[in-house]
Amino acid sequence: MQFPGIFKKPPGYVLASILCSFGGLLFGIDTGIIGPVTVMEDFTKYVGNPSPTIHGLIVSSILIPAAISSFFAGKLADNLGRHRGIAIGSFIFAVGAAIEAGSVHIGMFVAGRVIEGVGEGLYLGTLVVYVCEISPPRHRGVLATGPQLLITLGLVTGFFTCYGTTNMDSSFSWRLPFLLLACYSFAFSVIVLVWLPASPRWLTLRGRASEASAAWEKLGVPAADQEKILNELDTLVAVNTHVEIPEETRRQPATKNKAQILDVFSAETRPRLFLAVFLMGMQQLSGIDGVLYYAPILFQQAGLASNEARFLASGVSAIVIFAVTIPATIWADGWSRRASTVFGGLVMASLMFLIGSLYAGNAVHAATGAGRWVVIVSIYIFAAVFSVSWAVSIKIYCTEIQPQKTRATAASMAHGSNWLSNFLVALVTPTLLAKSSFGAYFLFGGCTFLTALVCMLFMPETRGKNLDEIEQSFHKSRLGGMGQIVGNLRKSMMRRRPAAIET
Repeated sequence: MQFPGIFKKPPGYVLASILCSFGGLLFGIDTGIIGPVTVMEDFTKYVGNPSPTIHGLIVSSILIPAAISSFFAGKLADNLGRHRGIAIGSFIFAVGAAIEAGSVHIGMFVAGRVIEGVGEGLYLGTLVVYVCEISPPRHRGVLATGPQLLITLGLVTGFFTCYGTTNMDSSFSWRLPFLLLACYSFAFSVIVLVWLPASPRWLTLRGRASEASAAWEKLGVPAADQEKILNELDTLVAVNTHVEIPEETRRQPATKNKAQILDVFSAETRPRLFLAVFLMGMQQLSGIDGVLYYAPILFQQAGLASNEARFLASGVSAIVIFAVTIPATIWADGWSRRASTVFGGLVMASLMFLIGSLYAGNAVHAATGAGRWVVIVSIYIFAAVFSVSWAVSIKIYCTEIQPQKTRATAASMAHGSNWLSNFLVALVTPTLLAKSSFGAYFLFGGCTFLTALVCMLFMPETRGKNLDEIEQSFHKSRLGGMGQIVGNLRKSMMRRRPAAIET
């Protein structure tokens, strides 16, 4: 991607995309602080030494509200405008963080996380929609990955914020990270509302041509690119988000919109829907969010005794994720989707089995020795491998394999599976770690290995192929063959059933 000379001001759409991407930073910060906060001494006293189940509920309470509100995000952004939808969602997110910072009992803290989740679901997906609608096609790929990159930077910020506050001898040690997050979110909401123009594409679809022209001018998008943006397929945004493009924006009649819900379960599209739902769900069951949310607990079990050491180790893991996400994003289209998913899965499963075996063999509990360092390094490698493989390949693959007419609907369902799995992982990981030092690793390793095996058998390559070629790949793939085998078996059983009744 090339921009004007180094001493020239970047175009407005670049600055707007960068500003929009800071919404991902907020989400990353919350993910980075919630794990360390919940193991701080002052917080555990405040909560009353919660059981592992309550611990998991506190962390995961943000996810289901976010999943539910995300399905209304498109409607909000369609009625009020993309930038207003982002501003409203981030404002609600800020209110939730402020409630957490000022909570006087655990119920109020969980309520704050629920409110935070509602805001998160409303604004997070709309970030990429806005970037896609203002960016020239030749720059869209890089700009649209900005929110994901800023999420990883947020993880670093969150972990090291807690590293800096953990020694405060008061409840301010865990309240300050949420207070800072609330301030960041309020500031982001105001800046978005004041500075970001409405999406010119959204204005054009509402017949507000003069306002759209002024917005294009502010964003600095060349006239030749404006027409390309207006005429391109709306489902491009589904590669990076599960927000379904609203009916009016797609310019489709309501009857066709309703038909999409049924079309996604047709015999032609059903195998691809099931594969996408499976992959997006198993992406979380690999245990990656167990590592992100509960890194301090993992490092504590590995032998790092002090909070400072555990939080520093967690921060280093976030830096690793951020560092490898940059090349993974840039070279995403240069790597095989299938090979990245299969080999990435095998490596991650091997690492999980290695860690679990060390714990099961009682090789990590010694105060000294190589075992605990093997565990720590393996956690780092696991996070890095996930970030360069599954984090990129699965999200892109699950969208691009869907037929044009059902892509938005199928992508939304697949991301719903991802949210649900994320909730389950966040909820049960503390209990698994408390019951067994190795059980969680074997569970996540088994899920990851199963996914790699399924991908070996049923995942055709899509990199560099157009939609027609992808269609042919699935017709020729073992997935289609398996469907035919099942169908033939069912017909055979139906033919045999009357004879069995007669005898």
